[in-house]
Amino acid sequence: MVRNIFKGLGIALVTPFNEDGSVDYQSLKRLVEYQLDNGADFLCILVTTSETPTLSKEEKTEIKKFIVELVNGRVPIMIGCGGYNTAAVVEELKTGDFTGIDGILSICPYYNKPSQEGLYQHFKAISAATKLPVILYNVPGRTGVNMTAATTVRLAKDCKNIVAIKEASGNLEQINEIIKNKPSTFDVISGDDALTFPMISCGAVGVISVIGNALPKEFSKMIRLQFKGEYEPARKIHHKFIDLFSLLFVDGNPAGVKAMLHEMGMIKNMLRLPLVPTRISTLQKMSEIMKELKI
Repeated sequence: MVRNIFKGLGIALVTPFNEDGSVDYQSLKRLVEYQLDNGADFLCILVTTSETPTLSKEEKTEIKKFIVELVNGRVPIMIGCGGYNTAAVVEELKTGDFTGIDGILSICPYYNKPSQEGLYQHFKAISAATKLPVILYNVPGRTGVNMTAATTVRLAKDCKNIVAIKEASGNLEQINEIIKNKPSTFDVISGDDALTFPMISCGAVGVISVIGNALPKEFSKMIRLQFKGEYEPARKIHHKFIDLFSLLFVDGNPAGVKAMLHEMGMIKNMLRLPLVPTRISTLQKMSEIMKELKI
C-alpha cells in the first residue's frame, strides 16, 4: 500500500539566480545543505516558490538532477507536476524522468476554473498516470478554484496513490472536515506557514514551507514540539513569526523569502520577471524583525 512519507518540515525550495539571470548552482548547493543541516524533513522542488514557470525545460531537468544527486537519499524529494491541461500533465508523468523523486505535488488546474467533477476527473487521471505517491495542492487564492473537502476525500478514497493534500485554502473549517472524514492512509499537509500551528493542532502532519527556506531550524523546532504535545513552547515560536508571515508575501512569492536569504548571505536577491525584488520598505521591516529575533 502506498503511504505518505512527507511529514514534518518540508521546504518549497527557491531557485537562486545570478546577476545575469542564470541559475546559481553554487548558492543552490549552499541552500540545500543549509536545509538538511537545520531540520528539514523533505524538499519540495520545482514548484511555484521555485519560480518554475520562468524556468526552461532544460533548466528544470538540470535543477532536478543537481538536487537529486546532492541530496543522495538523505531526505525524500517531492517535485511539482501540474497544470490546467490534464492530457499534458499525464503525458509528462508517463514520459518524464522521475529518477530519485519520491512523490508528485500536483496543483489544482488554474485559470479555467473546472467544476468539482472536473477536478476529480483531472486528479484521477493524474493518479492513474504514475506509480509515485501523489500529493494534491489546493490553493484557491492562486488558482481561482477551491477543491472542496468532499472532492478531496472522494479522491483519497478512490485513488490509492493519492496520499495527501497540501491545503492552502486558509479555510480551517474545510481543513477540519477533510481531517475528520479522510481515510487513515491519507494525510493533510499545511500549505500556509501562518496556519501551520493551528493545522498541526487539528491533525495535519507537517508543512510545505516558504519561510523554512530561511528559518528551517526554528520552524522545525515548532513542529517537533507540537508532535510531542508541547503546545505552549510551540505556540511561542509561532507568535514570534507572525509579523514575518505577513511580510513574506506582500510583494509576491518568493520575493520576500529571497530578500531574507539575501540578508543572511545565502543567495543573491535576484528574481525573474514578472517578479521583482521586494520593496526596500518591506525589506527594512523584515530586517528589524529578524534582528529582534536574533536571526
